[in-house]
Amino acid sequence: MATQVHRNGSLSAVSLQGFVLVGFGGGVKTQALLFAVFLVLYMVTVLGNLTMIVVITLDARLHSPMYFFLKNLSFVDLCYSSVIAPKAMTNFLSSSKVITFAGCATQFFFFSLLVTTEGFLLAVMAYDRFMAICSPLRYPVTMCPITCARLVLGTYCGGCLNSIVQTSLTFQLPFCSSNHIDHFYCDVPPLLRLACADTTLNELVMFGICGLIIVSTTLVVLISYGYITVTILRMRSGSGRHKLFSTCGSHMTAVSLFYGTVFVMYAQPGALTSMEQGKVVSVFYTLVIPMLNPLIYSLRNKDVKDALRRLGQRHSLVKEDVQ
Repeated sequence: MATQVHRNGSLSAVSLQGFVLVGFGGGVKTQALLFAVFLVLYMVTVLGNLTMIVVITLDARLHSPMYFFLKNLSFVDLCYSSVIAPKAMTNFLSSSKVITFAGCATQFFFFSLLVTTEGFLLAVMAYDRFMAICSPLRYPVTMCPITCARLVLGTYCGGCLNSIVQTSLTFQLPFCSSNHIDHFYCDVPPLLRLACADTTLNELVMFGICGLIIVSTTLVVLISYGYITVTILRMRSGSGRHKLFSTCGSHMTAVSLFYGTVFVMYAQPGALTSMEQGKVVSVFYTLVIPMLNPLIYSLRNKDVKDALRRLGQRHSLVKEDVQ
């Protein structure tokens, strides 16, 4: 819903059919360059995450809780970058840059759901590593397939709950007659700038929920890796210590990138002051991080590299048999 200003200064509600995603400034050449950059990032993201999903699914040696969670992480990364990138690339080549009210709400709902799910999933992955390294004898029982499925389902439920709250609070606001969103996708900070009503409650809810999610999941990660570090340092085997540090280092890199950018964007009061800075940060966690995660986990993980090699050899043998 939007508001219309009459000559006497009074306001009345009018139906808001859609928004205009302003995106980034610049002329045709700039928009073409942005399209090319987004296209490359998105193609690498899709290729990398699909490869991780296929490799983990086809290789029986990777059918463990750790890789089950990693496959779900790749799926979430693939989905939430797909919620943003195609529409953004379309707008780079379009003069209208319009998104419907329903389309904007839908995009925001799924983006919020998937980003929140990823935050919870990274915490679950840290807990999984904690159980595997600190309680190896109890690990097969504690992290059985049913428990893993429930944990993943819980991350999606948490993401859905946050998304319902954020979407309902944001899109029930009365928006001013200007329908230009100063962003390349529908997100809370630029939408709150268009609202005619007091947005204090919305900002408090956003900071509160995002802060709670970030603090709670970060505590899980820090406590888990605190115990993991102590356990690894007590190991006598140098090769075993190196392998565990390499595996855990991949996860800590992904966690630091994700939580750091989300905190900058949503969990501090200054997040709403600079939209230009927000756009750059948004590109980083909507496209760059989903692109980097498969590279981080594959390049630093011997099991994944071996699985990729076996898959390549199997493909070569099949090709030779056909010929």
